[in-house]
Amino acid sequence: MQRPVPEPRQAYRAFRTIGTRWMDNDVYGHVNNVVYYSWFDTAVNAYLIEQGALDIHHGETIGLVIETQCNYFAPLAFPQQIEAGLRVARLGSSSVRYEVGLFAVGEALTAARGHFVHVYVGREDRHPRPLPERLRLALEPLCITA
Repeated sequence: MQRPVPEPRQAYRAFRTIGTRWMDNDVYGHVNNVVYYSWFDTAVNAYLIEQGALDIHHGETIGLVIETQCNYFAPLAFPQQIEAGLRVARLGSSSVRYEVGLFAVGEALTAARGHFVHVYVGREDRHPRPLPERLRLALEPLCITA
């Protein structure tokens, strides 16, 4: 298995700035690892809401996380601003693999990078559903593969 390495900003298609909070730091003086997953969720879901592709209150289709992973390369800490880079590595019929790179503002390489996979299901029955057209259209500009 090849060792993960930091990636440059050019590897990502869209960016969102996220502020760190005092409570994000742990006793070791840097952001605790669980916060990174919250940033992944925040970056992706905010993008989808802004694109009109996700209605968190009334949408018939919702995304459930079935897989997550993160590699850490450099510490981040309050009061830094973070820039989350987004891309889509796989756009399936009912699932999406989102990849997120976290950068300290002004840094060229990721401090951390990871992914999560959403399977889109019916809100009520929790059975897989085809990606809604509006969601697919919002995600296509983020795709890094055909």
